[in-house]
Amino acid sequence: MRPPPQRFRPGAPPAAARPGPEVPHRREVPLLTHDDTPAALTQQALTQQALNRHAPAQQAPTQHAGSVRGSVWPDAATAVVARSGGAPGGPPRGGRRTAAAPRDPRRRWLRWTLGALGTMILLPFLAFVIGWVIFKVPSADEVRTTQQAVFTFADATTPVATVRPEGGGNRIKVPLDRVPVQVRQAVLAAEDATFYSNPGFDLSGILRAIYNQVTGGVGGGSTITQQYIKVTTGQDQSSGFAGLWRKYKEIVLAVKISREYTKDEILENYLNTIYLGRGASGIQTASLAYFGKDVDQLTVSEGALLAGVIQSPSRWDPAKSRPDAERRWNFVLDQMVQNKWLSPEERAALQFPETKEPEPLGGGVPGDDRFHIYNRAKAELLAMGITEDQIETEGLTVVTTIDQKTQQKAVEAVKAVKRGQPENLRYALTAVDPRTGAIMAYYGGDNISFDYAGNALRQPGSSFKPFVFAAALQAGKGIGLGTVYDGTSPQTIKGTVFNNSESASCPNCTVLQAMTQSVNTVFIHMADQIGIQKVIDAAHAAGIPENLVNERRLGLALGDQDVHPLDMAVAYATFAADGVRHQPFLVQKVTTADGRVLYEAPESPAGEQAFPQQVARNVTESMMQVASTSGVPLSGGRPAASKSGTAQNEQYKGQNRDAWYVGYTPQLSTAVWVGSDKSDPIKNSAGRPIYGRMLPGSIWQRFMNQALAGKPIEQFSPFEPMGTPPYYGDDDDDDDEDEDDYEDGEDRRGRGDRGERGGRGDDGDDEDYGLRYFGDSTAVAVPAANGPGGYATVPAQATPTPQPRRVSPVSSAPPTPAGR
Repeated sequence: MRPPPQRFRPGAPPAAARPGPEVPHRREVPLLTHDDTPAALTQQALTQQALNRHAPAQQAPTQHAGSVRGSVWPDAATAVVARSGGAPGGPPRGGRRTAAAPRDPRRRWLRWTLGALGTMILLPFLAFVIGWVIFKVPSADEVRTTQQAVFTFADATTPVATVRPEGGGNRIKVPLDRVPVQVRQAVLAAEDATFYSNPGFDLSGILRAIYNQVTGGVGGGSTITQQYIKVTTGQDQSSGFAGLWRKYKEIVLAVKISREYTKDEILENYLNTIYLGRGASGIQTASLAYFGKDVDQLTVSEGALLAGVIQSPSRWDPAKSRPDAERRWNFVLDQMVQNKWLSPEERAALQFPETKEPEPLGGGVPGDDRFHIYNRAKAELLAMGITEDQIETEGLTVVTTIDQKTQQKAVEAVKAVKRGQPENLRYALTAVDPRTGAIMAYYGGDNISFDYAGNALRQPGSSFKPFVFAAALQAGKGIGLGTVYDGTSPQTIKGTVFNNSESASCPNCTVLQAMTQSVNTVFIHMADQIGIQKVIDAAHAAGIPENLVNERRLGLALGDQDVHPLDMAVAYATFAADGVRHQPFLVQKVTTADGRVLYEAPESPAGEQAFPQQVARNVTESMMQVASTSGVPLSGGRPAASKSGTAQNEQYKGQNRDAWYVGYTPQLSTAVWVGSDKSDPIKNSAGRPIYGRMLPGSIWQRFMNQALAGKPIEQFSPFEPMGTPPYYGDDDDDDDEDEDDYEDGEDRRGRGDRGERGGRGDDGDDEDYGLRYFGDSTAVAVPAANGPGGYATVPAQATPTPQPRRVSPVSSAPPTPAGR
């Protein structure tokens, strides 16, 4: 076995004398020399180098792959492979091996470049040929017939509203010669000035568009021919790979269509299919929509306006933004001057044209309660990132959460109650599924000019009090349904005088009594005791938007800050769902004309536990008797928690401006508001001030009974009283009132919130305030005056603690869990 070759370095000892491990995977071959001294080797290297410079190229030796790497000698290329071992400088076995000439790197780079260029040319050419074969040139008569957007009820079949263009689009086809020449030139100036000279596509524009597509942008680089293809094929503005595919298809079809149609034919088809806003597709329909005249009567100025809106109808329509529309109009005219289609003198003489008011119904959108459903659904779509142009042109099907039968019952309830009432009254009703947040019914009024359900900001009055109690239950102060407060009136609290309705008094008033009677001073004390910020936080946690009810003043306990009717239905739904809050939503599913699903709401949306279950359940319990004592109980003994509210009119003493009734069962949470446009005093047909339990309460009762008819009567979840001390009530079983609960033995009737007169109070009356949560026992009577600030303070150890025996306030049978 021959020894492995050794690397030799000048000035180093022989290999045999050098220590260190061998490198088995690299064979080093010694140079063939006759003298191993460094000086001799150097001289030999220089000589060999000189010979190599004069030797023919084909005879030049080359270094074998196994030769010395990194050698310090310039003549290392003269080494040959020894086929057998031997001493350095010995003759090789097997003779010499002739080396090949080195490859020129320039030739290798040239071959690679030519191959890459060939591939770059061949692949697009093949793609173009394939596209030419498979893509069909569209005609104006083949524009998709599903451009209209359809908004449906929850059944996905019954339409709420239809956004035209209807059929093949809301268009009237006209020949090109009916379009004035300067109107055509205005379109070219705005969209494609080189239309008559380009091959159907603009290469520089396409490159810019491809850059946008690759980097995640959209649009750009479309000629009139490409725009026509996009309209007739229904391709949308996509990004990424989908956008590149769209551009590729546009280019192929643009070239193909330019060979099969004349430029005039392409322009005619384009003008008859392009969307110009206001539900109008095509220049003739747009002329009617904007100016109320046929296209052949358009002036240059009017044509420039229409040409300007093509790029973005939702932005450049003068009805939406006149300043933006004027800037776009000026741009189009300047482009016409630049292309010599208009002289500077003619340009200077033109004035911005006046347009007619857009059709209020938007084409296919009914002018009744459904208009507000459509508008709110559209707002949700825009918030999702779906554009207005997509809604109006791309054939979307939008399935809402509105149940058609439930909506019909809402409309019927409002119309039945408002019949014969003053014309100045306005109404709103919203109903929400507590388990999902889905809006089941939405009545914003019959007038499309304003949505009172979602846009009206009004003071909720005493219907805000449950949020005060919810905050108190979580405050860690032992407050519960049985906590006793000083409910006399008037009282000065923190420098402000607060009154109960008609100055009614309830000296030793439990929270349950105060909620049922709507005793204002009790809730002012409660809010002062726990801090008003906790009340604000509780309202927001329940579902009141965080940009509302933010002013830290005690009057908030009586609902003196504005909310929307929908907000109240959503917030009460949180209590109905045992403290789980769901975001309200109206759009259930969105699909495109070709069946693609753009959005779909989850079947069981995950809510957020805004309150502990028993906090929500105690709030519910506090309102269980309000409906019956207000004269609006639900039929069949169906349990419901509710609260009315009335806001006084500060400009007219003794008059009201807002009236509410809000309540829920485990299946449905509903808010009803009655008011006016200008905050005028609201009066019924008899001329009496309207309170929450009156018209709003009647609408709520009628709607809930009809909407829940045929559905199972569900109970709320099991109830565990919170707070110390608990309320034991009267120890007798009759319904008589204790005179010492009221000043001068005054009857409870006639004292609702905000000064209601004429019978029952705003929030009704409880015929039996001695609701027995515990067995027979001696009632704990503690004068509220004993506690600081009017709060009853009873040490826990001083309170009798009999064994609890809970009795449902609705039925003598123990409560059963709700069917959740």
